[in-house]
Amino acid sequence: MAERSFAEEVKKLRLGAGDEFRGEGILAITKALLESGVSYVAGYQGAPISHLMDVLADANEILEDLGVHFENSASEATAAATLAASVNYPLRGAVTFKAPVGTNVASDALANLTSGGVKGGAMIIIGEDYGEGSSIMQERSHPFAMKSQIWLLDPRPNLPTIVRMVEKGFELSEASNTPVMLEVRIRACHVYGRFTTKDNVRPSFTLKDAIESPARDVTRIAMPPGTYVHEKEKVEKRWPAAVKYIAENELNEFFDGEAADIGIVMQGGMYNTALRGLEVLGLADAFGAAKVPIYVLNVTYPLVDAEFVKFCTGKKAILIVEEGQPDFIEQAVNTILRRADIQTKVHGKDMLSMAGEYTGAVVRDGLKRFVAQYRRDMLPEERPVEGDNSRKSAMAAVNGQVQPRPPSFCTGCPERPIFTAMKLVERELGPHHVSCDIGCHLFSIFPPFNIGATTMGYGLGGAGASAFNVKADKRVVSIMGDGGFWHNGLASSVGNAVFNKSDNVIIVVDNGYTSATGGQDIPSSFWNNPIRATQNSIEKAVRGVGVEWARTITRTYDLTKMRDTLKEALTTPEKGPKVIVAQSECMLNKQRRVRPQMRAAVERGERVVRERFGVDADTCTGDHSCIRLSGCPSLTIAPHPDPLRKEPVTKVLDSCVGCGLCGEVAHAAKLCPSFYRASIIENPTQWDQMKARLRDAIIGFFQRRLARKAAFA
Repeated sequence: MAERSFAEEVKKLRLGAGDEFRGEGILAITKALLESGVSYVAGYQGAPISHLMDVLADANEILEDLGVHFENSASEATAAATLAASVNYPLRGAVTFKAPVGTNVASDALANLTSGGVKGGAMIIIGEDYGEGSSIMQERSHPFAMKSQIWLLDPRPNLPTIVRMVEKGFELSEASNTPVMLEVRIRACHVYGRFTTKDNVRPSFTLKDAIESPARDVTRIAMPPGTYVHEKEKVEKRWPAAVKYIAENELNEFFDGEAADIGIVMQGGMYNTALRGLEVLGLADAFGAAKVPIYVLNVTYPLVDAEFVKFCTGKKAILIVEEGQPDFIEQAVNTILRRADIQTKVHGKDMLSMAGEYTGAVVRDGLKRFVAQYRRDMLPEERPVEGDNSRKSAMAAVNGQVQPRPPSFCTGCPERPIFTAMKLVERELGPHHVSCDIGCHLFSIFPPFNIGATTMGYGLGGAGASAFNVKADKRVVSIMGDGGFWHNGLASSVGNAVFNKSDNVIIVVDNGYTSATGGQDIPSSFWNNPIRATQNSIEKAVRGVGVEWARTITRTYDLTKMRDTLKEALTTPEKGPKVIVAQSECMLNKQRRVRPQMRAAVERGERVVRERFGVDADTCTGDHSCIRLSGCPSLTIAPHPDPLRKEPVTKVLDSCVGCGLCGEVAHAAKLCPSFYRASIIENPTQWDQMKARLRDAIIGFFQRRLARKAAFA
């Protein structure tokens, strides 16, 4: 169950010639694919293009009407290998995944694809997740494009340009027999706008045609010594063909400005940010008309030498706005200009930061430094600011007032009790080396759990522990999610552990879908999917590759069982890999599913019961082990109601979803009995109301009795 449904939005994909599309970038990309006559689309979810996969899934009926095949691939490598259909046939295909981790996973398939080249247009839509808010290591797609000779498009973040780059990207691929990457950042994926649509195009040559009339060209297969011929072909034929197409079709854009002696060159994806910076500096208006000439690289690889020579001739200096490091474009431009004997000064990382996301403030300051050095007369006179409004003073003002809050699990997350159980076992058996994996469970490395030593990649938790497969008094623990398990972990972690007779423990966190990327279905998803095969058992899969000791816990909130099973896995004399499948539905997705159902039931007048937990302040000792062992955001501290007691008590906030972990912790860890469960009843029956009145009467009687005793004490 995806976190967001596009069932209504995908209706816009049926718009025809001359209609106006209004919506989000992700949906515009899908519409552009259909207008370009794509035959097949595949991909793997991951920010910021998870929603593209969700759109394609919700649009499956429309795709089928056009004869377009769509697949949720098992991994990015699987998706990239799908483009093999475009090698021998005039079939346009597209795949999508997150970068750079997706390109890393898919590198073997992409390298082979680009070696032999393609006949039909092949497009890799890369979700570039770069910057401080990124969930991955800080790398760029650009060097991968350079390594494998894939042409890299980085369109301006507006819908007409994005749609045009999809259309022209396929044409560029076919003109140069080379796959093309379309790099879309978060800004581009979720930008809103409009464009005039065209009719959707059914593929003139279909997948069925290819199956019924098979073709092969041995020269397109990456087999030595043919790979040397491919490399020669890239340089002598494909590259010149690409440069010619880019120039003739004006894929890059030039914008004039009154300051003819300077200029700005930028990646297309940085256009909106740079224009906003110029506007703040008084060098552009709100409609994008700038006073400084701009050269927008909607194609960042390959660069067109002649366009740079034309743009830089007669200019004293240019500034290159290139997000990320190293400065590939800046280095290449210096080479281009020096070879052409053009002495225009090239600035880039000396005016802007070498690494990190180019936010509005970063780009604005870099633009200001550049213009101040060469055309100070263009900058408006700075007015004195009353008071100190600097960021530094603002940070100093809140220093010590705002407490740091590390990333953590959602309220009620079923993964939280897994790590609570690990901390309880740690009390008895001592600490263990823990190999982590990609996914929500990686939050366990932060307080309050402080569990985990390394993470090597999606589904590689068990593989990351493989070096520790030696005789020792303790066993190593590794963790992976269900998404990582099906992506890579079954073979690389579990199968490898069986083959090498590992005696360690692997925990597979089974949320019911790939929770970290938005709730997309996977083979072990709990729910029926009309177009996919789900409900495949993870335990059966691990037993199928040779695991003998395997346990499935169907409710991770049963902390006692979770703790005891983990302890058994770490202490059993049985040799071989031990696998624990810890199941419970992702609470975030569960709430998205259940809350609308409960609201609808309440509106219909039906009886609805919600569970909540609370703490009896008189019983709470103020030990707060409950908070340290669960870390739930709905648990906090509050002043003790008794003025004679100084220690704060635990308090349960209204955000509680009633998962019951806090009560389970109190029981399993033998803490205080201060937690209580309350049932909140909507539309109570007469029996509910009668029980409530009876409880109030009995409790009131004892409260009055205690009050009388206290008065005479």
